[in-house]
Amino acid sequence: MFVGREDELKSLQKLYNKDGFGMSVIYGRRRIGKSTLITEFIKNKKAIFYTATKVGKERNLELFSKQVVSVLDPAFEQVAFTSIEAVFDFISRKMPKEKLIIVIDELPYWAEKDEALLSVLQKYIDTEWNEKNLMIILCGSALSFMENKVLSEKSPLFGRRDTQIKLEAFNYRDAALFVPQYSEEDKAVCYGITGGVAKYLSMIDGDQSLDDNIKRLFFHTDGYLYDETRNLLTQEFSDITLVNNIIEQIASGENTVNIIAGKVGEKEPTVLYSLEKLIRVGLVEKRKCITEEKNKKKTQYVLKDQMFKFWYEFIPKAHSVIEMGQGDVYYEKVVKPRLHSFMGSVFEEMCRYYTLEQGIQGRFDSFLTDVGTWWGVETVENQRKEKVQQSADIDVVAISEIDKCAVVGECKFKNEKIDKGIYDTLLRRAGLISGKYRVSKYIFFSLSGYTDWFDTLKDNRVVLLSLSDLYA
Repeated sequence: MFVGREDELKSLQKLYNKDGFGMSVIYGRRRIGKSTLITEFIKNKKAIFYTATKVGKERNLELFSKQVVSVLDPAFEQVAFTSIEAVFDFISRKMPKEKLIIVIDELPYWAEKDEALLSVLQKYIDTEWNEKNLMIILCGSALSFMENKVLSEKSPLFGRRDTQIKLEAFNYRDAALFVPQYSEEDKAVCYGITGGVAKYLSMIDGDQSLDDNIKRLFFHTDGYLYDETRNLLTQEFSDITLVNNIIEQIASGENTVNIIAGKVGEKEPTVLYSLEKLIRVGLVEKRKCITEEKNKKKTQYVLKDQMFKFWYEFIPKAHSVIEMGQGDVYYEKVVKPRLHSFMGSVFEEMCRYYTLEQGIQGRFDSFLTDVGTWWGVETVENQRKEKVQQSADIDVVAISEIDKCAVVGECKFKNEKIDKGIYDTLLRRAGLISGKYRVSKYIFFSLSGYTDWFDTLKDNRVVLLSLSDLYA
C-alpha cells in the first residue's frame, strides 16, 4: 500500500510531462521512503531503475549496463560495456519514442568510487540528452554527499536539475493513514514510536493491537527495530561508540555541548563535530528559543528521530530481559505504564505542527509564519512567600512577524484533565515572551479534556482543543 507523498508525486509528474530533458534530485535519510516514492512514480512508465551498491566502480557499471540493456534492447544482453560513456552512447542510440526515465538510486555508493561519473553525466546531459525526451532521477541517502557533490555550486551537475526533493518523515496526520483502524490515541503513539519514518510505519500490522506491534518490533530479539539504531549508526559512522554515547546523553535530557562533552569525556569541538553529522543525517536537531534565535546561549540539541528517543529510553535497560525471551513482560510492566510520559514531547511536536498549519490559514486571527518553543526563568513566590527563580518553558509558541503577535500553547498527553492551575501558569509565562509580540491566543491541547472550571471561563483568547481536533 502506497501512502501519502501527493506533493512529491505531483512534482515528479509535472517534470515528466514537460517536453524534452528534465532532471530531479531526491535525497533524505535512510528508511524514509525514497525508493518507494520513485517506484510508485514510475509505474506504467518506461524506466531504467538501477540501485547502486558498495561493490566498486566496475561492478556497478556492469550491473547498470545489464539493467539498461534489459529495458532498451534485450537482444544485446551478451554485450559487455567497457566504460560508462559506452553505456550512455547505447542509451542515446536506443532512446525510445516515448519518454524514458533513468533512475540511479543510492548514487553515492557508485559515485564515491567513480570520481568521473558525475562529470561524464554532465557532459551527456549538455551534449547528447538536452533535447531528448528523457527524465533522470538521482537519489541518495548520504545527505552530505547529495548536498555537497550533487546539489552544490561545486558539483558538475550544478544548474542541470529542474527539481529537488528532500524527503522527510511523515507528519502525524499522514502517518495515521498507515493505521486507519486505530483509535486516535493509538495513531498518535504509533507516530511517536516510529517517528513518522515510512519503513517503520509500513511494518505496523493494523490487524494487531498497538501493544502487540510494539512488542514484536522492539522487544523480541528478532524484531526489526530491536537493533535498528545500531544498524543505522554503523551505516553512517565509522566509530559508533562516541555518537552512541552522545545520543544517550541527549535522550536522557542533556542538551548543551559543554554538558554532553563533560558526560562523555570528550572535548567540546569533538562532540560538536559529531553533533553536526548527527544533524546532517536527520537524527538530531539544534533547537533555539523562538523569540531569541540570535542568543547562542539558548541553544539545545534534541533528538529529532522519535524512534531513537523511544529506543534509547527503553531498550538499553531491557537488553538482558529481552535476550531471555521476556520482552513482552518487560513491556507490560515497565514500558506501557510510561507511554504517556514518553509521548509528552511527541505530542508537543504534533501540536506545534497543527498550530502552524492552522495559523498559516489564519485560524487564530493572524498569519502565523513560524513555530517553536520558549524557555527561560521566571520569578515566583514559594510557600513561605519568598521570591524564588525557577526554570520555565512554553510548549508551543507561534509568531506572526506581519501582525507582531504570538500564539502560545500548553500540551498534556495525560489521563488527567487540564485545570485552572495550568491555565494560570500559561498566562503567567506568556508574559515573559519578548515584548515585541502581543499574545493574542492561548491554546490548550489535552488528551483527556478539561475540568468544569473552564465552563465558566469568559476569555475569548482561549482555545480548547482535543486529540480529535488534531486529526479532524
